[in-house]
Amino acid sequence: MTKWVYGFGGTTSEGRGDMKNLLGGKGANLAEMSSIGLPVPPGFTITTEVCTHYYQNTQSFPSELKDQVTKALADIEKATGMRFGDAQNPLLLSVRSGARVSMPGMMDTVLNLGLNDETAEGLAQKSGNPRFTYDSYRRFIMMYGDVVMGLAHHDFEDILDQHKRDMDITEDTDITAEGWKKIIVQFKDMVKRELGKPFPADPQEQLWGAISAVFKSWMVPRAIAYRQINDIPESWGTAVSVQSMVFGNMGQDCATGVAFTRDPSTGENYFYGEYLVNAQGEDVVAGIRTPQSLTIYGKEKEKSQLPAMEEVMPDVFAQLDQVRHILEKHYRDMQDIEFTVQKGTLYMLQTRTGKRTAAAALKIAVDMVKEKLITSDEAILRIDPQALDQLLHPTLDPHAHKQIVAKGLPASPGAASGKIMFHADDAEKAAKKGEKIILCRVETSPDDIHGMHVAAGILTTRGGMTSHAAVVARGMGRACVAGCGAITIDYKTATMTIMGAELKEGDIITIDGSTGEVMLGQVPTIQPELSGDFAEVMGWADKARRMSVRANAETPLDASTARRFGAEGIGLCRTEHMFFDPARIQHVREMIFATSTPYRRDAVMKLLPAQKGDFKKLFEIMKGLPVTIRLLDPPLHEFMPHSDKDITEFAKAAKLDLARVQTRLAELHEANPMLGHRGCRLGITFPEIYAMQIRAIFEAAIETDVTPEIMIPLIATHKELEILKKLVEDIAGEIFAEQKKKISYTVGTMIELPRAALMAEEIARSAEFFSFGTNDLTQTTLGLSRDDAGKFMPEYIQQGIFEKDPFTTLDKAGVGQLIQMATDRGRQTRPDMKLGICGEHGGDPASIAFCEEVGLDYISCSPYRVPIARLAAAQATLRLQKSAQAKNKKAA
Repeated sequence: MTKWVYGFGGTTSEGRGDMKNLLGGKGANLAEMSSIGLPVPPGFTITTEVCTHYYQNTQSFPSELKDQVTKALADIEKATGMRFGDAQNPLLLSVRSGARVSMPGMMDTVLNLGLNDETAEGLAQKSGNPRFTYDSYRRFIMMYGDVVMGLAHHDFEDILDQHKRDMDITEDTDITAEGWKKIIVQFKDMVKRELGKPFPADPQEQLWGAISAVFKSWMVPRAIAYRQINDIPESWGTAVSVQSMVFGNMGQDCATGVAFTRDPSTGENYFYGEYLVNAQGEDVVAGIRTPQSLTIYGKEKEKSQLPAMEEVMPDVFAQLDQVRHILEKHYRDMQDIEFTVQKGTLYMLQTRTGKRTAAAALKIAVDMVKEKLITSDEAILRIDPQALDQLLHPTLDPHAHKQIVAKGLPASPGAASGKIMFHADDAEKAAKKGEKIILCRVETSPDDIHGMHVAAGILTTRGGMTSHAAVVARGMGRACVAGCGAITIDYKTATMTIMGAELKEGDIITIDGSTGEVMLGQVPTIQPELSGDFAEVMGWADKARRMSVRANAETPLDASTARRFGAEGIGLCRTEHMFFDPARIQHVREMIFATSTPYRRDAVMKLLPAQKGDFKKLFEIMKGLPVTIRLLDPPLHEFMPHSDKDITEFAKAAKLDLARVQTRLAELHEANPMLGHRGCRLGITFPEIYAMQIRAIFEAAIETDVTPEIMIPLIATHKELEILKKLVEDIAGEIFAEQKKKISYTVGTMIELPRAALMAEEIARSAEFFSFGTNDLTQTTLGLSRDDAGKFMPEYIQQGIFEKDPFTTLDKAGVGQLIQMATDRGRQTRPDMKLGICGEHGGDPASIAFCEEVGLDYISCSPYRVPIARLAAAQATLRLQKSAQAKNKKAA
């Protein structure tokens, strides 16, 4: 019989921390904390396999599940001495989701489950605290009504707010037990009115309703969006953890909180977090009450006047601080923990690896290596390469004028300027138009995830350092200012008011997530300094990786940026980009319109001095590092004027008859230009174009003493490469004779057509290197235009046709097979052949891992992705080594 349920709590557990695939992160870590002796309320976890069964069997459960849950529930009753549904001594439960990786706030939770009119009365008598009891009861109705029954949360909030207005009070804590009883009656009346059925009183019905709702929440839009953003497969599913309730809202000796064992924004090694006395967990993150710092240090750092837990509950805080050290030593990583204090007793409700900013990830990794908690190789594997993107972009110029109008909490570092948008859907639409957005909300919720993802920054008027906005923004690397109470947002009028000034949707503001400052207008920025922890981790990565990392660059700025970020050469210089300069485009067009070879040669040779100058600058910046220059690739029509105005101006400047120009444009028109007269086909039919470029390369290379790598694009046959390689050799010979000096050089090709991959063994007779142009190779292999695939690709991913966008992450099964084939066949002919990749996939960590598996020599990517590629390449090497060691160990 399949085991669907695993118990935990006390000092024993049926699960372990390494069972996350089965128990989810939450369930596995609750089991692990129990087994190392930490105070965990007893409970059980329903496995992720039940989630898979649920969706594969028309949302039904395995037949054995009910009996296993009943037994596990009896174990909780035995451990706690309470009974589920008992009117005198009721056991209350929490029901929480838990995927194998953290998805904060994306799925549903129900607390205080098991309450009804009878059990509430029994709990009130047992606890001697009716106010706590009925506060818990109304919370349960609100949560269950929202999560399980589908009622709008704000409908409950409206009733609550009306009661406070009627009683002339402002805080939930001011509501009496009798007040809560009245609100509960109104809540239940509203449920019956809206749904035509009463709120369920049967605890068993409540439990199975909550379990079903949590499994259903795996497929709600916000969870789907989060998985797509973070590349989490739908097939993983979620587990459900059911746990006996402990209460932080029973009085002044009770509390609840969220903490990180180190600062998740900066990585500083101090106990970072927030708590509230006499509260339940959602109060800390909801922003309804202002959370307080755990430590005196944190309180002083945030300039708060509210007392720290270290002051209010020193004994419990000391125990919590001890737990912090136990968890870090055990997991050897920064932890995100949730806890509750009930009547002076500490209970641990969750631990998980804490989400952190890129800067914090680097500092924590470096510090833990120094503390001998982890090795440098482990530190490399700990850091998400994509997160480094946060460090590679500008921050606010400290000397720039700033009109600071408000200050909130510095929830996620970095700076961002953009247009104010109040709704996630509007932010998403604006971002698609290329606009920079600051998403401004009273508070964010998981339903805002798609808007947060596209926003440059996030601003909230409520919420603390552990609020939804703060946690999600840090995970995404977005600047965030939270809890900015000086701002009032009015969604109806799409305006927000700061210090009496009204700002409307579309106005530009700047936020600084490192200081919490909000500024009017756009503030200038400065480039980041890549030193300290960044430099140390990159140094470790460079020692660990096997593949070299180059950049795709064709301008001096690109090349300089690439070198600053650690590029070891240029893997792709697209020469056509140099031709679009306004001062040169006229000569290019005259060359295209030339009616004979001599005229065409004269026109193209006018470009020689500028083209030579381009290459010389790149060679000088690279200082002897390899530079791969791709000869002209795009079809000629891309260089031609298109509007009537531009056509007329060109004809006039070139002293050509307008009718003749229009005729020539019609002749150049191609039905499918990406598969037309481009790449090597231009070099074959108009050799004078390539001849000029080759001469420019060699003249610049001789003056700078470099070894250029000349790359012929779009080769499909060996004969094409053979003809064009001879052109290179002939011109090189001429220049060496003229200059009385020789230099080394290599000639290779881009593998971007399936036929080239298939014929690699033959093509390698002439090619000294292959560079896989995976942008075009993906297009030509899949028969997809990357410019048009975006219209339907999300649907393909959603339906499981592609796991990821093949233009973002390499299609290993198809395109990858061609790369492997070309690698093997090319090296059969030329064992020392240099192999690289120069498409956009060169900056994608998953694609880089594949390049390591295949045995490529280098990867080339855009300049700003060079650090990402350096780290990803190191991780790929280490993982491959680890896998090989495991195989050898198993074989032995």
